[in-house]
Amino acid sequence: MSFLNRVLDPPSYGFTRKGQFYKPTNQEMWTEFFGRLNVFSDRKNWLAFFSWFTVLFFAPFCVLFFVKYFTWKLLLIAFLYSMVWMGTHGTVYLHRYGTHHAFTFSNKVWLFLVRELSVKVIPEEVYMISHHVHHYISEKPGDPYNVHGGWLYCFLADVNHQGVAKDLSREEYKRLAGMIDHTGIKINSYEQYQKWGSIAHPFWTLLHFLLNWAFWGAVFFLIGGWPLVFAIFAGVEVWTVGIRTYNYSGHGSGKDLRKEGDDFDRTNLSINQLWPGLVTGEWHNNHHLFPNGIRAGFQPYQLDYAWWVICGCRALGGVETWRDHTEQFYTQYYEPYLREKAAKSAKIEAKTVKSSR
Repeated sequence: MSFLNRVLDPPSYGFTRKGQFYKPTNQEMWTEFFGRLNVFSDRKNWLAFFSWFTVLFFAPFCVLFFVKYFTWKLLLIAFLYSMVWMGTHGTVYLHRYGTHHAFTFSNKVWLFLVRELSVKVIPEEVYMISHHVHHYISEKPGDPYNVHGGWLYCFLADVNHQGVAKDLSREEYKRLAGMIDHTGIKINSYEQYQKWGSIAHPFWTLLHFLLNWAFWGAVFFLIGGWPLVFAIFAGVEVWTVGIRTYNYSGHGSGKDLRKEGDDFDRTNLSINQLWPGLVTGEWHNNHHLFPNGIRAGFQPYQLDYAWWVICGCRALGGVETWRDHTEQFYTQYYEPYLREKAAKSAKIEAKTVKSSR
């Protein structure tokens, strides 16, 4: 069994039944969800609880913004911050750097700056480890947000399926922690891992997030007072909930929605969606095609803000190395597609001319 097959803690209903993917009932998923949020029954549930504590923390800001501070201008600012900036930052830091090592920073100062460039809502451990597994066995049993499990399966995945295994050996844990130690988080010792069931420690995680929230809250307050604070934090809440639905839609909601000439990775159901692509640069099928690249927007219409941010960091000396697969995309996929398309058109035209004589 591959190491990545056992790094996640399987739910009580399991990933498989009789060797096949098991799609749990809604009741099973909700029971698992609330059971894994219970820190009183098991302190190793702390990270799952914290993951949804962030949702609860920002919820009042969302309500009060619409009740007390709402204006169309502030709504636009909240939209741009959450949908464009938070999505782009997540793609740059959590996705391309943290998970896939698509680039490296010149020094730890740049890592710190980029890591803190947005309001934090997703712990590195929750996102990065499970995302490695997702790419390794995409849409197969054990994929933590397997689209074949349905919308709720993906929505509750951070609690039900994305926690790290609690029974790893010392060597296995060392290997697991090595998957995210480049992000700068404070790594638990093996003994701490056995106590808390996580790579990160609850104290340092909570302190880090609270400091991040306090800093950005102060910045927004100095710029625009309480109305701006509540507006942006409301946007944060919407993004924090919405991101949990992304992988389901990003894999066609379980249907084959791939388009010829657009979605070239045929090993899974991922698709290049216009909305997440145009607002964050997450062209998902392209990303599955070249997961460890700095760029996912290859074709002219495929804007890639995350790639622009990485290029900006490199221009300022913040990025040391990177992997760019643009040329490979065109030579290996797009140009052969165009040649095949032209050949088919020529063949059809020849048949038309011949039949008309």
